[in-house]
Amino acid sequence: MNTVSFADLKLAPELLKALTESGYTTPTPVQAQAIPVVLQGRDLMGGAQTGTGKTAAFALPMLQKLLPHASSSTSPARHPVRALILVPTRELAIQVEQSVRTYAKHTKLRSLVVFGGVDIRTQTPHLKTGVEILVATPGRLLDHIEQKTVQLNLVQMLVLDEADRMLDMGFMPDLKRILALLPRQRQSLMFSATFSNEIKKLSEDFMNFPTLIEVARSNASAENITQKVFLVDQSDKHQLLAQILRGDDAKQAIVFTKTKLTASRLAKQLQREGVSADAIHGDKSQLERIQALDAFKQGKTAVLIATDVAARGLDIDSLPMVINYEIPHAAEDYVHRIGRTGRAGASGTAISLVSPEEAKYLVEIEKLIKTEIPKERANLPAHAARPQRAPRGEHAEHKHEYHTPAPKKPAHDPWFDKPYVPSISAPAVPVKKHDEPVISKPKAQIPALFVRRPG
Repeated sequence: MNTVSFADLKLAPELLKALTESGYTTPTPVQAQAIPVVLQGRDLMGGAQTGTGKTAAFALPMLQKLLPHASSSTSPARHPVRALILVPTRELAIQVEQSVRTYAKHTKLRSLVVFGGVDIRTQTPHLKTGVEILVATPGRLLDHIEQKTVQLNLVQMLVLDEADRMLDMGFMPDLKRILALLPRQRQSLMFSATFSNEIKKLSEDFMNFPTLIEVARSNASAENITQKVFLVDQSDKHQLLAQILRGDDAKQAIVFTKTKLTASRLAKQLQREGVSADAIHGDKSQLERIQALDAFKQGKTAVLIATDVAARGLDIDSLPMVINYEIPHAAEDYVHRIGRTGRAGASGTAISLVSPEEAKYLVEIEKLIKTEIPKERANLPAHAARPQRAPRGEHAEHKHEYHTPAPKKPAHDPWFDKPYVPSISAPAVPVKKHDEPVISKPKAQIPALFVRRPG
C-alpha cells in the first residue's frame, strides 16, 4: 500500500493535474482506502484522526463522480447543488471549500461555502448563480432553506465531516431537519474521530450498509509528535509560556486556552512583551478570525492563541509546536489539539502546562492515549520569581536570605498623638445631633418707641 499513487486510484486527469500542481503524489492511508470505496458508490463511515488528509479522501472522488454534470453554461439551472458537505465550524467550512476549489480548478464544477456570523445577504447572490458543491454549517444552511435561497432536491452526495464534533455542539436537531429534506436515493459519507453510540445511531438513520474504515483510533496520538508536560503553578504559567516562546523551537506556535477571556488576555500580554501574537475565538467577528488565521499562515504572526472552537478547524502546514496553556477537561479534545502539529508525516512538539488543579485531567488524557507523557518541573529564572514570605518553623534560621521590609516612617506629626486637653477659655461650641446642621438663630429685634412732639 506504501507504493500506491493517486494515478493508481483511477482519478481523472483534471484532478491528477491539480494534485501534481499542489505537490501531492502519494495518498495517505485514509485516502488510499476511502477513494476506491466512494468511487464505487458505496456509503462510507471513516474513522480518521485529525490531520490524516480526510478532506481529499471525500473531495477527490466526489469531484470525479460529479464531472459528467460539469457545465460552462452561465444559467443557474445548469448548476444545482449536487453535493452537500456539512461541517461544525466556520473555520473548517472555509478550509474544506478551499481544498475543494483547489482540486476542482481544472474542471467546470463550482463550489461555495456558507456559514453564520456574517450577513446572510452577502451569500445569497453567489448561491443564486448556481453551485454544484455546497459546504455549510448546519445553522446557516437552515437559514438559507427558510429563505428559499437554496434547494437540496437534487443532492446526490452528502458528507458529514467531524460528525462527533457536530453532535458535541448540539447540532443533532439541525442535522435531522436537513436530512429530512434530502433525496432518499443518495450516497452518504461520514467522517468522525470517534464512533460513540450516538454516532452509530445517526449512521443507522441515514446510511445504507456503510463500509467502515479506520486508519487510526480516536485515542491515538501521532507517533511523530513529541509530547511533554511542565508541572507549574497556575500563577507562573504566563512566565513559563513566555520562556518557551523565546526558545529556538517555537518559531510558530498555537497556544490553546479553555476560555475566550483567557485567550484575549494572553494575546494582549504577549503583545505588550513584544511577541507578535493574536487571538482567535468565538467572540471575534468572522472577518477578524479570517484575518488572524491568514496572518498566522503567512508567518506574519508568530503565536496564535485559540480556544477549542478552532481545535479541529485549523489546518496549517508545517506547524512546529502546539502549547496547551490550559489542558482541556475532555481528554479527546487533547488529541484534537495536538493534532494541529505533526501533520502529513512532519514532526511536531506538543507542550502542556499543567497546574496542580489540572492533574486529574492529565490522568484521564494519559489513560485515553495509553501513554505516560514525560513530566518535568518548570525551571523558572530565579530573578523573575515572585517575592516570597519569610519562612517559618524549621527554616527560621534562613530569615536573613529574605527581604525584610524597612520600618515605616511616621505618617503624621507626633503632636497629633498627644492626649486631648480642653482649653478653659474656649467658647462652648453647639453640638450637632445625628449629623444635623447647626442653625444659628437670628438675633431678636428690639422695638424702638418714637414719641411725636406737638409743635
